[in-house]
This record gives sequence, C-alpha cells and structure tokens, in this order.
Amino acid sequence: MKYSSKETAEKTEMLRVVRDEVFNLKTSPLYEYREKNHYHPVIGEGDHDAALMFIGEAPGRNEAEKGRPFCGASGKILDSLMDSIGLTREKVYITNIIKDRPPENRDPFPDEIALYAPFLDKQIDIIEPKVIATLGRFSMRYILQKFNIPESGQSISSLHGKVFDTEARYGKIKIVPQYHPAASIYNRATLEELKKDFLVLKTLLGT
Repeated sequence: MKYSSKETAEKTEMLRVVRDEVFNLKTSPLYEYREKNHYHPVIGEGDHDAALMFIGEAPGRNEAEKGRPFCGASGKILDSLMDSIGLTREKVYITNIIKDRPPENRDPFPDEIALYAPFLDKQIDIIEPKVIATLGRFSMRYILQKFNIPESGQSISSLHGKVFDTEARYGKIKIVPQYHPAASIYNRATLEELKKDFLVLKTLLGT
C-alpha cells in the first residue's frame, strides 16, 4: 500500500510522540543508568511506511551511545543479511522491545518488557508493517504472545524461519521469528540459518 505524503507526515508525527514519551520515561528502572552514562534511548529508525519491521531485544553500548538501533557488530551482520536479499535500512523499520540499554547488556527483565512494550505496540500500529521479523528469543516470545500464536512457548531453535499468519488491528500480517544477529558472531551455523531465514523474507516481500 502506498501512503500519501499527508499520511506519511501524520505517521512521522505520531512516531515523534512515541519518541518523546520514551525520552521522558523517568519511571523506567533503566532511566538512571541512561542518565549516568550519558546514553540515548534507542527508539527505532527507517521507513515509516515499511512493509517489513525488524524487532530486536534491547540496545547495546554502541546503540545507546549513538541512539541508533543495530549500529555495532550485530548491526553489520544485519546489514549484510539485508543486502543479500536486496534490502537497505531505508526500506525497512528497525527497533527493539526495550528502548534503553540494560546494564552490561544483560537480558531484559519481565517488568522492563512490560514497561516498554506499549511503545513497540504503538510503533507497529503506526507503521503498519505487513511482515514482522523478530530477532532473538525475547522479541519472538513477546510478539507471538501479543498475536496469540499457539506456538509462542516453543524455543527459537524450533520456530526460526517459520511463517505465522495472523491479524493486526490494521489487517493481515506475517510473523517470522529469527535468531538475533549477535548469536552468529561466534557461531557460523547460526549465521547460515539466518541467511536461509532471510530468503524466507525475500519470498514474502517479493524483493
């Protein structure tokens, strides 16, 4: 679906509101850590009319320092994977569930996911992607549960690369769980699986 310039401008303004809400989220248990280390919240970036949305888990140090998602080592892998199917960052939207860096890149806590997830929900409703690719087990579990996918309790090793059809508020969507690119840094087998799973995205998008 093509959006008019007016509709795109409206979406950009709504996303700006989400950004401001996260910036001012002083109730977050990660806010003090952000301020102490002069980090930025990482809201997301890319095409506000994107057909494909990537959802990771939480920003790392590079991301928090620059305020951009996937700009470190895992980001280079993600860029390479996108390039392999003819995509660029300008054609997709990239974000995380957690918008602030957890200390020492630890796994996000359940209360943190509960706090930040509504902002992700808003981003999905605003951008209206046709395909959501989750990166890592935390984003996979949240998105599958959000859309009431029965397999949500299964492991990422069982579900990666599979396509789940469901309904969002704005229409039909497809969800494709994938490994987090960081998992492939020290595991060549995971990288090969990611490459195969990106071919699934290529098929869905017709790129």
